[in-house]
Amino acid sequence: MARNPERPAAPVWQPDDTIPRDRHRLEGLVPDNLLAFMALLGLLRALETARPAWRPRAFWEVETYPWRPVLTLAEPQTEAAVAEAAAEGVQALAPNHAATGSAADLKFSPEAFVELHEAADASGRCVLDALCSTNATRDDGTLWPTPFAFMFGQGHQHFLTRFREVPANGSAQDIAAAIFAPWMRADETQSFRWDPAEDRRYALRALNPSTDKATTQHGANVLAAICLPLLPVTPIRRRGETRVLTPMTRYGTGGQIEFTWPLWARPASLAAIVALLRHPELAKDSPEAANLPQTAALMRARRISVGKYFNVNPAVPPP
Repeated sequence: MARNPERPAAPVWQPDDTIPRDRHRLEGLVPDNLLAFMALLGLLRALETARPAWRPRAFWEVETYPWRPVLTLAEPQTEAAVAEAAAEGVQALAPNHAATGSAADLKFSPEAFVELHEAADASGRCVLDALCSTNATRDDGTLWPTPFAFMFGQGHQHFLTRFREVPANGSAQDIAAAIFAPWMRADETQSFRWDPAEDRRYALRALNPSTDKATTQHGANVLAAICLPLLPVTPIRRRGETRVLTPMTRYGTGGQIEFTWPLWARPASLAAIVALLRHPELAKDSPEAANLPQTAALMRARRISVGKYFNVNPAVPPP
């Protein structure tokens, strides 16, 4: 997880002022990026954990271009205080990811998963329930993984290893750089491939990308990792087989996993947002924003297979 000391450091984030405010526009979190949306959920979860008295809420400011989420607080706080509280919340939640044991990849047998589940406390079980269900087994005898798992050991990229390590290594500075400023993606740390910018195909590049150093926005991955327990898997029947989906996921008409999320225009709590992500409208082929409470627009991204890797494309409004 250590950054390469030979690589020039990214510009250090600086707060735009030192005046406490009860509203903070989150310039780093764009509406068409799955990683950014997950980071918003993770931010609210971290703040609710560390500072429940602040009553954090969020909404999308759709009357000002470019669209960005706005964080609202019951008590005015500086940007630095928000980032520090979020980092404290992440560090309180990150140990729960140890419930996954020592496995590197999300390839549990039912027996191994049950053993982990029985050994975990309530918080650990919530983490496990976001990853697999014993009611959905693949042909090879392992459990179907969450649609948010994009790596299974390809290129030495291990989902569970990163799921345990990434949130345990996030600072207030990392989080502030991810939420308050446009992303520099200068961190040589592990990611989950949830950022469309990580699709590094030859055809999309002016130069051969194979020797590029893979960089990411570390704080966004830190926040996104702790949002997964908000999105537990549910077994579903698809073409005669049992698989799993989560809130805000579905199988598209072409069989690929799709992620759909709303952009709501009034301050909402994390519980209200999670309830909105469970709305059946999001699973439709052509969902309508007007059918969801206080929703100004919908975004949909598709998981794509690029060689041996999974990536996600930039989100667009559903048809």
